[in-house]
Amino acid sequence: MLTALRANIIAAPALGKLEITEYGYLVLQDGVTLGVFPTLPEIYKTAQIEDFGDALLLQSFADMHLHAPQFPMVGMGMDIPLLDWLNTYTFPLEAAFKDIEYARAVYTQLAATLINNGTTRVCMYGTIHTDATLLLMRILDDAGITGYVGKVNMDRNAPDYLCESTGESLRETLRWLGECERFRNIRPMLTPRFVPSCTGELMGGIGRLAAARGLYIQSHLSENRSEMAWVKELHPDCGQYWETYEKYGLWKDHTIMAHCVHSDARERAAMREHGVYMCHCADSNINLASGIAPVRAMLDEGLRVVLGSDIAGGSQLPMLSVCAQSIRASKMRRILTGWTEEILTPAEVYYLATSAGAQYFGGGTGFPVGEPLHALVLDDKGFSKTVRTGANPPTLAQRLERAMYLADSRHIAAVFSAGRRVK
Repeated sequence: MLTALRANIIAAPALGKLEITEYGYLVLQDGVTLGVFPTLPEIYKTAQIEDFGDALLLQSFADMHLHAPQFPMVGMGMDIPLLDWLNTYTFPLEAAFKDIEYARAVYTQLAATLINNGTTRVCMYGTIHTDATLLLMRILDDAGITGYVGKVNMDRNAPDYLCESTGESLRETLRWLGECERFRNIRPMLTPRFVPSCTGELMGGIGRLAAARGLYIQSHLSENRSEMAWVKELHPDCGQYWETYEKYGLWKDHTIMAHCVHSDARERAAMREHGVYMCHCADSNINLASGIAPVRAMLDEGLRVVLGSDIAGGSQLPMLSVCAQSIRASKMRRILTGWTEEILTPAEVYYLATSAGAQYFGGGTGFPVGEPLHALVLDDKGFSKTVRTGANPPTLAQRLERAMYLADSRHIAAVFSAGRRVK
């Protein structure tokens, strides 16, 4: 079917660039983008038009790091650092996902909340539980969410009730992979939780599996100084944290490493040279007092940076809020570095939250022609029409910025994922 969406269209074709089409038309053929136009071309005059008036038509979001089982504890335990937080809150909660019906209730609510907030692409952690992770993938797939999900691997330094043997972890990973082909838009991603929770034998097994099957990997890197010291004790032969992943074949193109708060120039160079993605989780890093990642340096150095909510270390699942917190964190870092670093702009974080993630999945930037549509419609008519008394109405770029700070799911009128309307 030939359709056209009419609205104020804002795309992010490159870092820091906005492509704005006021009262434009985004034309689709069976959910695939044919182009964005200021006026409807004659050849598309037969299109069925859906007019969203003065609303904003934006790219939908990609949340590149979140822990699905932690959804029930969002906003809890923000008073203690990472390692204590894991043992006090996270591990006991994740153990509950052995109960498949509990998992169903939580994951169904999570999928609906993601869609309602305009997140259509994810890289997500499950738990060690194979069946619950498969259920998570099914629920996301049915909801219209696309991306990657991982069955978590842990064989040490976790409570007995949440710790697998090495052999069990690898066997269950193989069983999980064998059942993942049933899903349309959700694919498997190998997920060693982080170095302290995985023996060398387990990490080596995962690395061999990644190489044999061409699978992507997600984990954590240099989030917290205590964690980094622990990794050094466990792997004294490695000069830096990242080398523990490299020696087991896990440091490769498209590996996603979350946080990287304390990654120095050498570690950042290794990320760039190997095609490793850095996922910035500003809210989590502040909540757990881990620090503030040097995102501006990473971007200047050519690293591939994406954004993640990191629930429940992060307390905000909506990516509009993640964008705002990423800007705030960059301001904090600027203050701490004596105003030597430039802050992140709204245009930059919009790109990092949308196009940068889309590229990870093999897509183009903005609204690429020939690709299924990922988009949301944001109706901000309830906001003030003036920036200040006597001012002109806000520009479309200013309305996008304001939405990052003020909008929530109530303002998202429609969501499109992989060419299909899901809200």
